[in-house]
Amino acid sequence: MSPLRRLGRHVLLCGWLLCAAHFPANAQAPQASAANAESGAPALLEKHAELAGQLAQNAYRRPLFLESTENPNVVTGSAYAVLNSPFATVSGAFKSPRRWCEMLILHINTKYCHASTDESPSLLNMHIGKKTEQQLEDAFALQFSYRLAASLPDYLAANLRSDKGPLGTNNYRIELQAVPLPGGKTFMHLRYSYGYGVAGRLAMQGYLATAGSGKVGFTRVQRGNTTAFVDGMRGTVERNTMRYYLAIEAYLASLDKPPAQQLEARLQHWFDATEQYARQLHEVDKESYLTMKRAEYQRQQAS
Repeated sequence: MSPLRRLGRHVLLCGWLLCAAHFPANAQAPQASAANAESGAPALLEKHAELAGQLAQNAYRRPLFLESTENPNVVTGSAYAVLNSPFATVSGAFKSPRRWCEMLILHINTKYCHASTDESPSLLNMHIGKKTEQQLEDAFALQFSYRLAASLPDYLAANLRSDKGPLGTNNYRIELQAVPLPGGKTFMHLRYSYGYGVAGRLAMQGYLATAGSGKVGFTRVQRGNTTAFVDGMRGTVERNTMRYYLAIEAYLASLDKPPAQQLEARLQHWFDATEQYARQLHEVDKESYLTMKRAEYQRQQAS
């Protein structure tokens, strides 16, 4: 495949979580992992107390706080959220690489995810692609290593890492931490970081000038005498922060259903939740999403 065609394919993926996730050999790596930086359960509970006001009252109509940062070669997104699920349920779900795949497939750009084992360490073979139906051979293949960094009665830390990606990308990171809260709830931190080189920046610029034109994130920033939603790289990061948070929420909410009904419950929940933020997240109509995801899930289960 020619470099231009490959770049064009990459532009189509720039709405996905890991768009432009490049770390050239001389690029600055992301900061230390969330698990190391926050020192486990005490620090995460301290963060929960710090964010109490924002979690209780915000524009999301959910107990959620989003933040993002953009540096010269690195973009980072974080979601802090109170989940309406007991810690044992959250921990049991995300200790399992297979269940990560059942959550990840809800994202509109995830075409396939398969875990090599249901233990840690494990490899997750993924394909990412367009927001519409797509053959696997036309999507990008990625392989993530899954590591359960901590599994304690009061603290969970798990992460995904991919050293290689399309167009020479590397050092992808997705990190999740969780602690129990009173009342059978859980406080979660979802963090991902990625960098970008020249090719990634060109792909993102192409996306933002075409399919991504007019797309925004959730944070309001000051522009002159008014405020506006953040756009560009931070807007992309924030949209996908929300998509993955809603995938976690949808997956957990489905677990009280009979197994045969869980997939449909997840898909309906995820789509309906994203439509609450249509300004940022709307991409396709509901029936198109449901039809595509039912087929992708069946393809994933058949492997």
